[in-house]
Amino acid sequence: MGKIGSFTHVSLDGFFAGPNGEIDWFKPGDEEDRAFAAAASGGSGTLVFGRTTYGMMASYWPTPEAREEFPDVAGVMNAAPKIVFSRTMGPVKDGPIWKNVRVIRDIGRDEILKLKRAADRDFVILGSGSLVQQFARLGLIDEYQLMVNPVILGAGKYLFKDVNRTNLELLEARPFRNGKVLLRYAPV
Repeated sequence: MGKIGSFTHVSLDGFFAGPNGEIDWFKPGDEEDRAFAAAASGGSGTLVFGRTTYGMMASYWPTPEAREEFPDVAGVMNAAPKIVFSRTMGPVKDGPIWKNVRVIRDIGRDEILKLKRAADRDFVILGSGSLVQQFARLGLIDEYQLMVNPVILGAGKYLFKDVNRTNLELLEARPFRNGKVLLRYAPV
């Protein structure tokens, strides 16, 4: 059975995007970030996106620039199985580089649990703050990875909006030289 994890950049005050969806506040990556991304992408999980994040990822990772700057990560991103949760997107055909995309229309607890039980690999929600909210409300996330960026936005799209109280256990706290901190938590 696969586990469901999430990896989300957040501001210090808990927003995953600015008021208009902007993410220009993400702290730029450095060599330490690149090494972390390369190591983290070594798994064989299924990548999970909402429609907006999927569009951003699909427009970047298959490009020559992405394959040159982040060859390990681009290789995984391009080849890994992908699930996009969207009510508006149609089916996606494999491109020459960006492959293995499945679109699912609805997020139902029973359907997700059935998908999870049948899986021989883990799932990771990348970004997709509204998807993290929906999965968290249904109690479907086994591990939260939050990359806290050293910025206070003051307003924006709050990651845990309308999510019920959930007690968490700290699995890891890792500071980065550029001021970011990775926090990994699992529900108790």
